Amino acid sequence: MFMRDIKRIYVGATRQNDGKTITALGLLDAISEIFPHVGYIKPVGQQFKLIGDKKIDKDATLMNEVFHIGNQLPDMSPVAVPQGFTKDYILHGNAKRLEKIIINAYERSSEGKDFMVIEGTGHAGVGSVFDLSNAAVAKLLGAKVIIVTCAGIGRPIDEVMLNKAVFDAIGVKVLGVVVNKVKPAKYEAIDKYVRLGFKRKGIDVLGVVPYFPVLSSPTIRQLHEDIKGELISGENNLDQSVSKIIVGAMPAHTALDYFRGDVLLITPGNREDLLLAAITCNFPGIHTYSVKGIILTCGVWPNKTILKLVRHTDIPIILVPDDTFTTAQKITNLIIKIRPKDFDKINKVKEVVKEYIDINAIIKKLDDK
Repeated sequence: MFMRDIKRIYVGATRQNDGKTITALGLLDAISEIFPHVGYIKPVGQQFKLIGDKKIDKDATLMNEVFHIGNQLPDMSPVAVPQGFTKDYILHGNAKRLEKIIINAYERSSEGKDFMVIEGTGHAGVGSVFDLSNAAVAKLLGAKVIIVTCAGIGRPIDEVMLNKAVFDAIGVKVLGVVVNKVKPAKYEAIDKYVRLGFKRKGIDVLGVVPYFPVLSSPTIRQLHEDIKGELISGENNLDQSVSKIIVGAMPAHTALDYFRGDVLLITPGNREDLLLAAITCNFPGIHTYSVKGIILTCGVWPNKTILKLVRHTDIPIILVPDDTFTTAQKITNLIIKIRPKDFDKINKVKEVVKEYIDINAIIKKLDDK
């Protein structure tokens, strides 16, 4: 089908938020040390942003900005799935037209490349409703698959076998599995038993990756962008990560015991006692406590004097109209995506993939018939 017979892998997952994009990013970096010209494409994207008049998947934007791949962004993200796409496809869809768009974009994206990393979206069956499941796209592009799954023993094996059955059904080869987000305290046991368990199923484990909280923690900038609040101070500290959320429904003296680690405080603006406690935690020389950001709910501004004090600490403060419970729920449900400016996270991903995923085994298996 393709003019250029180059190496290619398709990165899939057993479910959303298993670490597929992180794995793809790390693979791009590691493989680029072996092959001089590495390309990327995400054929079907569901989380996109408008760049000009084009809908570009956020992961494609990330990869292009990090690696300066050089292709046109529309070719790295040829099919976007906006609201209403599925209903329209059921009524008027044309599978051949979408397949042609993807093939042409792949051909352009792979021009001059030695290796292509293709990122899927969700589990093997995602996209079936419009005839572009991950399995179907991998087949279309002639790619072998790596499945990324989350930590555990029984669940990842069960879920990988379910996904593999979908790939097997249409003749797509699964190279192996990456087990992600393994808690350090359980790493030794899980590393041992998932390898044994998958071996019994004839599946190679290509990596077992520990859980690093920093990779799952949002930055204040992401929260600001995703909840669409009004930033009223702290624009110089938006790229700090938060690992713990505290909801302001307690006395201030009790809250102090929870202001440990990289904390995000969610509270109505009229809880001046909590705001003063947050200010105190960020005084120079007090290292035990750390409030990285504050979200003021219910559209309530704090007392002017309190606001002046908080601004003096340069803590990012975001004002939202929603109540505290709704705001906390929105943040809890966010899908944490690495952004191009998350330099510490990006460097950590590169380091982790090189250490815990067997890149040489992947390349060798691509050569196996």
